[in-house]
Amino acid sequence: MKNAEAIGISRRRFAIGGLSAGAALLAPGTVFGEGAQPVSSTADSAEPAAIEPGRNTSFHSLKQIDAGLLNVGYAEDGPADGPAVILLHGWPYDIYSFVEVAPLLASAGFHVIVPYLRGYGTTSFLSSATMRNAQQSAVGLDMIALMDALKIQKATVAGFDWGARTADVMAVLWPERCKAIVSVSGYLISSPAGNQTPLPPQAAFAFWYQYYFATEVGNAGYAKYLDDFNKFIWHQASPKWNFDDATYNRTAASFKNPDHVEIVMHDYRWRLGLADGDRKYDDLEKRLAVLPAVTVPSITLEGDSNGAIHAPSTAYRNKFSGKYDYRLITGGVGHNLPQEAPQAFARAVIDVNGY
Repeated sequence: MKNAEAIGISRRRFAIGGLSAGAALLAPGTVFGEGAQPVSSTADSAEPAAIEPGRNTSFHSLKQIDAGLLNVGYAEDGPADGPAVILLHGWPYDIYSFVEVAPLLASAGFHVIVPYLRGYGTTSFLSSATMRNAQQSAVGLDMIALMDALKIQKATVAGFDWGARTADVMAVLWPERCKAIVSVSGYLISSPAGNQTPLPPQAAFAFWYQYYFATEVGNAGYAKYLDDFNKFIWHQASPKWNFDDATYNRTAASFKNPDHVEIVMHDYRWRLGLADGDRKYDDLEKRLAVLPAVTVPSITLEGDSNGAIHAPSTAYRNKFSGKYDYRLITGGVGHNLPQEAPQAFARAVIDVNGY
């Protein structure tokens, strides 16, 4: 991204009154090519069952399993022999972003897995010696290790924010493990080198939290004001989502993870080239740095009131070379799309699984 116009950022989007802090979307310097308009598809299967928003507040089953470097906490729903779906959250969110999506997919016959990412909830490192690292390839490998531990050979992977980035990473590096993906806000793979191009002031303003996290004051401030900080991000990233305290607090419990602050700091510092990654992931990161196209069937989604900085769909169209659809979800839907519009998110998973 060389300037604000390159990703379709208007001056209005950066007005003080409507500014979003964003979350993980579009690390500065993410490169997008020009492309044709996304194609539209007609759904062949029935709509997910109607639900009353906010009615479902718990998961069918919560479990733990050793997988790779982690002991992973995850929610599970649906028949064990159903087609596998892995739902991935971002920052500052957790598995409760999918608390209404999971039963919708389970009722449609899917085997649904919703893991806490490293640094969240009940997921923990098996060794105190492991680097607390959140670079994109490491998080992608976590999910491959989880699939191995659960004996899932192939899954549809769907997510937003860090979860969308991870879905993109998995589809590029391990396409044989991904039946299809759903990625909110499109193609989110980037690299520290690609993030060195200076942004114009309006675009840089939207990434204020990344620059804050680059400082020791930001590190200390995030730890001290954790709940206030993350609730602030929620409001700015989803300005029309009227969530209540109980909804926020269910997720906020996952930020008490002892590795959470270190993982968040590393994620954003690594993106800007201010923190080293783990050398054992260098080859994977080199493959990702050229921004390869996603070849598996894909649906990208966007909320019409997403307060986080994000590219127009046309900017990343040519990064999806398989069967593809783009959907704009209307009605004041913000950044936390699966929790704000669970039926639309579940619909996308069902549809892309049938491509």
